[in-house]
Order: sequence, then C-alpha cells, then structure tokens
Amino acid sequence: MNQTVIHAPQIKIPATYMRGGTSKGVFLRLEDLPEAAQVPGKARDQLLLRVIGSPDPYEKQIDGMGSATSSTSKTVILAKPTVPDHDVDYLFGQVAIDKPFVDWSGNCGNLSAAVGAFAINSGLIDPDRVPQNGTVTVRIWQANIQKTIIAHIPITNGEVQETGDFELDGVTFPAAEVQIEFMDPADGDGAMFPTGNRVDDLDVPGVGTFKATMINAGIPTIFLNAEDIGYKGTELQEAINSDPKALAMFETIRLHGAVRMGLAKTIEEASGSQHTPKVAFVARPAEYVSSSGKQVSASEIDLLVRALSMGKLHHAMMGTAAVAIATAAAVPETLVNQAAGGGDRTSVCFGHPSGTLRVGAEATQVNGEWTVRKAIMSRSARILMEGWVRVPGDALKVAE
Repeated sequence: MNQTVIHAPQIKIPATYMRGGTSKGVFLRLEDLPEAAQVPGKARDQLLLRVIGSPDPYEKQIDGMGSATSSTSKTVILAKPTVPDHDVDYLFGQVAIDKPFVDWSGNCGNLSAAVGAFAINSGLIDPDRVPQNGTVTVRIWQANIQKTIIAHIPITNGEVQETGDFELDGVTFPAAEVQIEFMDPADGDGAMFPTGNRVDDLDVPGVGTFKATMINAGIPTIFLNAEDIGYKGTELQEAINSDPKALAMFETIRLHGAVRMGLAKTIEEASGSQHTPKVAFVARPAEYVSSSGKQVSASEIDLLVRALSMGKLHHAMMGTAAVAIATAAAVPETLVNQAAGGGDRTSVCFGHPSGTLRVGAEATQVNGEWTVRKAIMSRSARILMEGWVRVPGDALKVAE
C-alpha cells in the first residue's frame, strides 16, 4: 500500500520585479521575509536560490524568476537604515545559475538605479520628503561594500516618474533618467590600487604574463589590453561566450588576479566567488556595429571596453564596472587612461557590446595615494511587476 506524501504548500512573499539599468532582479523588503531568512545564512540563501530558480543544471531558470544570465539572476533586500544620515540599507545577492550559491561579495551598480524608487514606493522614505513635483535625493547605504550611493529620483504628481525619453544602450525602451553618485568608490582602506601600482605584470601560469591595471573602485576589476589577449575590443557576446577556451582563459586570469589583489589567499578560495573580481579588456577607439545593429563610430567614443560577469561576456556593462572604468580613466597611466588617450580626464564615453556609455569621476593624489571622491553616471529604472513571489514551503529547509 502506497503512503501518501504530504508536501508543504507554497508560501508567498511580497516582492517587486524591477529593471535597473541593464539588469533586472527581484526586490524584497527585509521585514517581509520569513523569519529564518531575515538574518544572513543558509536559510536566506536557500530562499533566494528558489526564488530565482537555481541551481539549474539546464541553465535556463525555468522554475524561477531568473532569466539565465548574470544580468537577470539577481536579488535585492532593502531595510531601514542602520547607518546615520542614510535613508535605506541595500543588500545585493548575485545568484549563481547552475550552482547552489549566492554571492554577497559585491554590489550591482545597475540595480542601484532602482533602489531609490523601490524605497519610496515601499514606504521606506518619509513621505514628507517626497515633493509633488521635483526630485528626491535618496541616500543609500550599500551594505555589501559599506559604501554610500546617492540616487536622484524624479517625482511627478507625488509619484516616482518612471517613463521618459532617456535612452540607455542595452535597454530597448526609453525611460526617465536617474542620476547616481557612487561616493568614495575606492576601497575603504584607501587601497585603490591594492598592489601599489597603476600597471602590473600579471603572471598567469599556463596562459601568459600580461600588463594589468588592478583597481578597487565600484567593484574590484582587472583591466587588460585587448591586443595582449588576442582581441580587438569590438567583440560582441557570441565571439567570446561561444568559445570555451576563451572563457576558461578569462576565468584563470580572474582567479590569479584575485590572489594578486589580495581578495583571496589561494586559487581555490578565489573560485568560491564568481562575482568578484571582474575582468575587462580595453582598446583604443574603433568603429563597430553593436548587438542591436547600431553603428558606433570611433569618433564618438574615448575607448572600447568589454567586461565579463559571472563567467560570461556582459551584454552591455555592469554598473559597478562602469565605476571602475570612470575611476581608472581619471588616473593617469592606467591601462584604461592610456586606451582613452592619456592625460587628465574627468569623464569618458566608452563603447561596449550594446552601444556607448558616459561616466565621470575626478581623481586626486594625496600623499602619493590616488583617491576619487565620487563617480557619476545616469541610468534608468522601472517596475516590471509587483505583488508576491511564491516558493515551495520547504525552500528554507537547510540540509544538515
């Protein structure tokens, strides 16, 4: 006689599905999470994995909210501020697609553009601060990297203005412009260049030795010259993501760069974090056709940049990597600065697979150490869906 197996019913959690910049993710309020997931740990990770639909050996995330790319396998948890003079705490979780892993090691610069709007709509911002028409300055504490982000959110008729004519390459439709300032984006200890050098020789066993700029700004990033690794800087996703040898090379470079930057003591330890550091390659301006078919001329850009995220070439540019680009471009003699033509720069327009992006930063040298007070860029954000996300009731079950 067969025994009836009783499965736990689904639970539902208030959630909002939002696009921020060229990413999208599931936004949640800390207070709405099941009690076991309101603190960091396995229960929270298990919940977010199930929300997104990971780990998925098919790499499609059919049974969750993810869309099987690093840009769309993301979660955000917002809470009341724990730091004075801030409006909201913002915690970002990058969910692996085919592994049971949530990476908490860095920020998502693109989704940062949606945090302010979500905070306002969720009642985390004092309604008295929201004008009938104008702009709300939302002071965000980025809990992953312990940094301040300031978002300027447009308001019309007392509500967040989402529609507009601001166009962002990598996003199909125009929307309202959201200006974001990443304050003091370099490493909190002042080690913008963890090796002490603006350019290093990075030795990667089995691959080669390459000139590299390794910088902690926005997110730890390893910049290489495109020609040194056999590329032009005009490549689109297919050229690299369809090449297993290329992906393996970039991952090997990333792992050895992580150790060199002091982010991990061993290669094995570095392999435990797919989110950081990032690897990017740069080149002088050149003409190319973007993934949307848009012609990008060499005259409209200062340099070319391609970056990898979670093991694949990004379809546009990660917001945090854009901060790293802006910062490195502002410091003379880095590979990014050299690719942009050298000299003193407070902003650059770079070409990426989906088009172009302008970012700005101002660098100063104090007692021999380079610092950047803030990096600035414009993005857009929009609510795609709101209501509840449902997960099986055993999603928080932690294996012994």
